[in-house]
Amino acid sequence: SPRTGMSCRLTGLGAIALAAIYCLRRRLIERNARARAARAFAALGGGPARLSSWVDKRVEYATAEADPRRAFFDAHGFFVARSFCAASECQALIARMAGLVEQWDPEVDNAAVFRTDAKQEKAQGSSDYFLDSADRIHFFTEVGAAAADGVGLRPSYRSRKAEALNKVGHALHLRDAVFRGYSNSAKLRELVGALGWVSPVVPQSMYIFKQAGIGGEVTSHQDSTFLFTTPRQTCLGLWLALEDATLTNGCLWVRPGSHHEPVRRAFVRQPQPPAAGGAAGGAATAAMGFEQQPEAEPVAWEGALPRSAAPGGLLGGLLAALRRLALGSRFDDLFAAGFVPVECRAGDLVCFPGTLDHLSLANSTGKSRHTFQLHLVEGPAAGVEWSPRNWLQYPTGGPPFHALGNLAPLAPLQKA
Repeated sequence: SPRTGMSCRLTGLGAIALAAIYCLRRRLIERNARARAARAFAALGGGPARLSSWVDKRVEYATAEADPRRAFFDAHGFFVARSFCAASECQALIARMAGLVEQWDPEVDNAAVFRTDAKQEKAQGSSDYFLDSADRIHFFTEVGAAAADGVGLRPSYRSRKAEALNKVGHALHLRDAVFRGYSNSAKLRELVGALGWVSPVVPQSMYIFKQAGIGGEVTSHQDSTFLFTTPRQTCLGLWLALEDATLTNGCLWVRPGSHHEPVRRAFVRQPQPPAAGGAAGGAATAAMGFEQQPEAEPVAWEGALPRSAAPGGLLGGLLAALRRLALGSRFDDLFAAGFVPVECRAGDLVCFPGTLDHLSLANSTGKSRHTFQLHLVEGPAAGVEWSPRNWLQYPTGGPPFHALGNLAPLAPLQKA
């Protein structure tokens, strides 16, 4: 009837109007967040007149006479090397990963789910597939893409397996020639040396997909939690954006100055009893867990995302729930806790030490956010030791971590 037709048209116009308001509101929130980030970066300034090297506190230098990259890094806990890689280099890494994914059979190579939430200890801490990835190339899926029984992928992802992946790791820099080429590049060695590393070795590498729509959040953490060294922390993260990283598709958020704080937790191998029959426990019994470090104060958002305090009681709970639904509330929470977003164009490289508090939000867009990440530590030649309790350990009798600039391919894996 005419009345029904009019009602449908009004309903359609109302939906269009709501969608337009939503888009406008989203753009305003993003614009405000970028303005707040710009003010936060401007407030950082150049740092004090003299600085200590983060990687070796014994080394002090005059800020005005130092490499500006090193001075900013040591003062604030991160440095962004803009246009570090050309578009062709980024595309070569993306194309190579597409080839590796094409060869991956999720039904045979039973990928594990990768998570950084409250279930991380259980998911990674008792997974042979995760622990065995130290010197191999293994595939890890998003929580929403794994089959209910944990074997293979959900039916909706079986014909598009590339979209199911969270990350691939942790020895791309050794087992694949294309990724090894970037990891061995002279410009990377020059940058790492300029930041103060003397004898760096490379324990791990990983390719992060941050899939469109389902790319999960990475909760607040310090990389040295997982890459612990003694007698001092020496982890360096090199976060290469292969695609644009924005506020809405999951760019990195960092908390400037937090690199001066000690490591709060260590993700360590727990002592395990012998297996049945007296045999020593293998990877399956090498359970992992977080240990609070005695010299560090915990933060309220440890292993989570910062949340603003809400009034107590039923009303407070309702207000908090409504606020969670409000666009921009997560940005407000992160800014309030001291975090700032680091948006990147493809080819930009973010460098940060292992004690820097950082995170990324979920990808709420239709565009992926691929990155390739290397983690370095100082080696024995610099008087630094890799913790034997770290989750990442090469097999007994295997080679040591390779020095940056001398990343030789690992020998082929022997099939059982």
